[in-house]
Amino acid sequence: MSKFELKLPKMGESVAEATITSWLKEVGDTIELDEVIVEIATDKVDSEVPSEVEGVLVERLFEVNDVVAVGQTIAIIELDGEGQNTDTVSGVSEVVVEKEMPTVASVKAEEIKETTAIAAMASSPTGKFYSPLVKNIAQKEKVTMEELEALTGSGKDQRVTKNDILAYIKNREGNVQKPVAPSTPVTAPVIAPKPSAATPVSISGQDEVIAMTRMGKLIAKHMVDSIQTSAHVQSFIEVDVTNLVNWRNRIKDEFLKREGEKITFTPIFMEAIAKAIKTHAMMNISVDGDTIIKKKDINLGMAAALPDGNLIVPVIKNADQLNLVGMTKVVNDLAKRARAGKLNPDDIQGGTYTVTNVGTFGSIMGTPIINQPQVGILALGAIRKVPAVIETPEGDFIGIRHKMFLSHSYDHRVVNGALGGMFVKTVADYLEAWDAKASF
Repeated sequence: MSKFELKLPKMGESVAEATITSWLKEVGDTIELDEVIVEIATDKVDSEVPSEVEGVLVERLFEVNDVVAVGQTIAIIELDGEGQNTDTVSGVSEVVVEKEMPTVASVKAEEIKETTAIAAMASSPTGKFYSPLVKNIAQKEKVTMEELEALTGSGKDQRVTKNDILAYIKNREGNVQKPVAPSTPVTAPVIAPKPSAATPVSISGQDEVIAMTRMGKLIAKHMVDSIQTSAHVQSFIEVDVTNLVNWRNRIKDEFLKREGEKITFTPIFMEAIAKAIKTHAMMNISVDGDTIIKKKDINLGMAAALPDGNLIVPVIKNADQLNLVGMTKVVNDLAKRARAGKLNPDDIQGGTYTVTNVGTFGSIMGTPIINQPQVGILALGAIRKVPAVIETPEGDFIGIRHKMFLSHSYDHRVVNGALGGMFVKTVADYLEAWDAKASF
């Protein structure tokens, strides 16, 4: 009988591995051509792996949350018939024909026990799905269905995974006081246990235990790693963007009608930042040990908020080569696909400098953490109407102006205060003297 090895496909430049986030097919399920079998994630981007053949799923070689290298076999599909043409299968996957070949990861006896041991576990009153493994763990550890229902899972559609329930059990056990046995004379010295590195968290019966999502864990790790790697320093500058605001308000309807795109402030800011990087090329670098890598391309990362509150950073490639219309189209496309969860792995690769718009959430300034291995990140504050001193040939007077703060975090190992300050000042100068005709 012919068997097909479904392998993890190549997902983009520099992507070497992915995490299994959800199996959509069980062993024994029939598979259609191009039907999605498994969902995977590379750092922050979720993807799907479809089948290139028709058949029956007979092996799943990895579990949810396992990390798989590109090219590794993740599943075995038994083909429906010998007449299926396998010559057109891409090099990513291959067909293996063997006589009575034992499965690579056949169903283990303990897994069979797990599926039969959950019979006594009640069904979810709300219709939530719990895998046999999760229900089996719950039964063994005496986790009630009410406790399961209260958990917010890290899987797709907040499904409770094995790691979620194990984390819950660990936290619960750490706060249950065990009964003390009657005291007996002790003659041998008692050795105190070593204190744990982390401070234990007290949990009461009314507290809700929420497992961190996969993306949340990755972001947390990236942030801690960045603080431990780079010496963060900040420079701040206030910018008068009155002329820019008035111009956008005046032409936004015409722009939409002519270009079919809504123009926001983001592409304008991105264009100014790309110009400033060309002026200060040593902001477009990375550090590799004792070596500085000066990047040729200017690829701007654009932090975008996701519906779940997390952030993702799609990259505008060769940003310095785009005019305002081109920049607007790229910015809108990346933002739209980020919100819909349809970014490709290549969309978040290769950034050389990052921009985050903290003003979206009402903040007037911030101290963002550098996106490694870059050496700088710029936070855009909210645009506000404020009273300001206006200098004219006839004298100074008070007027209402649109102003915002730019907050520049940079790596003081390789970027000194002069360069960090001059860079953000150059961005401010471009915005205050911004020439729409030169861009539009």
